[in-house]
Amino acid sequence: MLLNSNSFKGKYSSPIGESREFRKFGEFWRKKNKIALALVFLLIIFGVMSRFLPHAWNFTPITALALFISAYFGARYFLVAVPAILFISDLFIGFYQWQIMIAVYGSFMLAGMVGCLIKSKKSAGLIFVSAIGSSLVFFLVTNWAVWQFGAMYEHSFAGLIQSYIMALPFFRNSLVGDLFYAGVFFGGFEVVRYLALSLKSRARHSALSFWI
Repeated sequence: MLLNSNSFKGKYSSPIGESREFRKFGEFWRKKNKIALALVFLLIIFGVMSRFLPHAWNFTPITALALFISAYFGARYFLVAVPAILFISDLFIGFYQWQIMIAVYGSFMLAGMVGCLIKSKKSAGLIFVSAIGSSLVFFLVTNWAVWQFGAMYEHSFAGLIQSYIMALPFFRNSLVGDLFYAGVFFGGFEVVRYLALSLKSRARHSALSFWI
């Protein structure tokens, strides 16, 4: 019986070759994680600083950051990054009623979960819908919490409706801000990645042309 040399090599590959492949993969994975960690760290700093810079009420990048970090870097990063942004900035801005804080933090975490859902298909339409949906969830949940646990509105259905009506200008700002920053983060990242791939492709083509 004749043995195919290629199938023999595939079945009984050298452990030295395998170890080299695993080593290369491990180096690549460590490098990728370091880059992701550095980028997320910079985004945390930006998120914290954005809450101190002059801005219109609720016109902040937190929802867009939650969507972006979870969509590109995964759940383990956004689960740390988003609470870190909020908690660090609240240390200086000031804490408030814990029930309302849970509603605020939870709404941003829900935005991060939405980002995980669109991770495999980050189309412009999905990003647009996700930003709008996250803004709406934040509006509904946080203003319900203000009505339920605060003393600003009467604890009745009329009071709940009033809390939503009074918050409409803030909803407008948060919606515009979420759409704006989502466009900046997602669009900017894709532009940078496209340029990087183009430069890499050109460099490879130039190297091949030199040897031909």
